[in-house]
Amino acid sequence: MTRLVDPVLLRTLAAVVRSRSFSRAAEQLGLGQSTVSQHVQRLEAQLGHRLVARDTHSVALTPEGETVLGFARTVLDAHERLERALAGGPVRGKVRFGASEDFVQSRLSDVLRDFREAYPSVDLELSVALTGFLNDALARGELDLVLGKRHVGETQGVLVRRDRLVWVGLPTALPERGEPVALASFPAPSITRAIALAALTQEGRAFRVTCTCASLSGLRAAALAGVGVMAQPRSLIPDGLQELAHPDLPRLADVEFVLSGPGLHREPSRALAHEILNADIWD
Repeated sequence: MTRLVDPVLLRTLAAVVRSRSFSRAAEQLGLGQSTVSQHVQRLEAQLGHRLVARDTHSVALTPEGETVLGFARTVLDAHERLERALAGGPVRGKVRFGASEDFVQSRLSDVLRDFREAYPSVDLELSVALTGFLNDALARGELDLVLGKRHVGETQGVLVRRDRLVWVGLPTALPERGEPVALASFPAPSITRAIALAALTQEGRAFRVTCTCASLSGLRAAALAGVGVMAQPRSLIPDGLQELAHPDLPRLADVEFVLSGPGLHREPSRALAHEILNADIWD
């Protein structure tokens, strides 16, 4: 008789794929790294296939792992719906959700639309701003849940995924020999701004800020006009712009996307957090 697959093991596999790291999956799930490895090994042993190809630099799915992940997401979604049904009645209430400006042009809108369709009795109130401002509002009790960014090494929030910041823009905006780097940037306290300025300063690269705007659409317009280059997570490069490489553009640090707030542990915000954690927003 075929044994049923434990949803806990499937949830662990999904977290490893989403975060591209066993250690970061452990952080997200609140487990030890050895436990995460054991979950994946148990799943592989039960299914009789290697699911995850591991090396010292990355974690990737095997073809069998890709197949299992597709089914895993279906099972986890069904499991979540069953839990809601057994909890008695539809989820009701209000979610005051804050999203960092970087995410407004991503597939986050698809997740929010699906959430509203799945939870018609929940009133969703969306705020879009820089992560620093959203965290301030969270501290004042004005938001329940925030999807924002943090520097690598910081510990607040639940890790959604890690990404590399890259330089993006048009090739025509790249500096000529000896000219300063023209930079289009969010204002302080933007995390991407801080990382970009620190990298340029550390490498001794001359730069000038040619556009400061709190709106990603405004920065995109400036970059499309060739006003300057901008730093952006690789998975969130705006349409029409491209990743750039140039001797005067130093390598940028990674950044982490996180969910924060008391809503992580209570309904209805917990349901939205679950949808975001299990969505392929940036793939």
